[in-house]
Amino acid sequence: MFFYNNLLIPKIFYFICLTNTPLFFIHMKDLTRYFYNLFVSKGLSESISEYLNLIICISILIVVLFIIDIVIKKVFIAIFKKYASKSKNVFDDYLVKNKTFDYLAHIVPLSITIWIVPMLFSEFHTAEKYLKIFFDIMTILLVIWILRSILRTFKDFLKSLNSFKDKPIDSYVQVFMIFVWFIGAIFMFSTITGKSIWTFLTALGAMSAVILLIFKDTIMGFVASIQVAVNDTVRIGDWITMEKYGADGDVVEINLSSVKVQNFDKTITTIPTYHLTSESFRNWRGMMDSGGRRIKRSIIITTSSIRFLSNDEVLKLQKIGLISQYLKNIQQEIDTFNQDENIDKSTLINGRNLTNMGVFREYVELYLKNHPYVNQEMTIMSRQLAPSPQGIPLEIYAFSNDKEWKNYEKIMADIFDHLLSAIPYFTLEVFELNYSIKN
Repeated sequence: MFFYNNLLIPKIFYFICLTNTPLFFIHMKDLTRYFYNLFVSKGLSESISEYLNLIICISILIVVLFIIDIVIKKVFIAIFKKYASKSKNVFDDYLVKNKTFDYLAHIVPLSITIWIVPMLFSEFHTAEKYLKIFFDIMTILLVIWILRSILRTFKDFLKSLNSFKDKPIDSYVQVFMIFVWFIGAIFMFSTITGKSIWTFLTALGAMSAVILLIFKDTIMGFVASIQVAVNDTVRIGDWITMEKYGADGDVVEINLSSVKVQNFDKTITTIPTYHLTSESFRNWRGMMDSGGRRIKRSIIITTSSIRFLSNDEVLKLQKIGLISQYLKNIQQEIDTFNQDENIDKSTLINGRNLTNMGVFREYVELYLKNHPYVNQEMTIMSRQLAPSPQGIPLEIYAFSNDKEWKNYEKIMADIFDHLLSAIPYFTLEVFELNYSIKN
């Protein structure tokens, strides 16, 4: 095999093994035949002995590879992660984040496997042939994943630099990744077919026009799949919304031609994969990964019910526990200002005054800040929007700390049940559209 016979890593590993522990590795082939010779000497047939020897050797190899993998992770990777956590350089932190050294650690067990497996299957020539192809492809894929993690590391590192924050780093990395995948695909096809790379490229160039015409959608889907994977825009399990296709649910499958979305009514919507890169859609993963789910809803207050509060009304509202201290403090501040400025308070509009709308806004915000199911580390706000023909919208903006849909709806309903019930205490009115039917 072209790629197998030119693998650099297994040859280096093989050379190291021969030069450092010659007695063990030079006779490795004899060791792989140990159980075969043992079983034959005990009177078993050669055929049965071959299969039993193969099964035992593969089992031993799996155990050895498992131990090597654990040792590498516990020693090599653990030491580097500890060093990266203490280092002031952020580049090594991004290497850890993108699992570069996790992928590099797979080189050792893969190299051992590539070197030993042909010995184990020396009497099974057909299986040995296909295993060589398989491990060639595994090596190519491992190289691609290592390059992918390194490119992502450079992307994250460059994005942390002020001089590159406004540059399209994602686009550059995407181009490199498409090139890497293209080269990797050529090597894999060459390995599988046994043809040289140049033969494959020549045939590909001659048929490019026909391929582009026949497989246009597939090629677009393939490119889109790579873009989606590289940019991590959509994952299986993500909740996405794409109104054009009536999609509002969880992604259950992503392939070259389509993305399947299971809507919340259990119907399935199919979206062409390349539309995920050419059209806009909403991915709710950011909300699911955050500390809360947004509550953003308004109560429309009739304009005619908004007014100044008299001192007696302020004293009455001080009986409401949540805003009692606030009203005392703010009323004292207002009284001091009006006295210092000699404001004539015989007319209520003069000077500074409290309004029932302003006090209710403060009450809403304090209520949300004391609510057990509102995330106190995220934005909490009660704000007045622009007046409309129906009245003044009072918007509640907060985040529930439970993101599960059913619980979220219950939390939001409980909040607005309370606020709607509290509105009359502030002599405010909620807008309701009344229809008069005339006979």
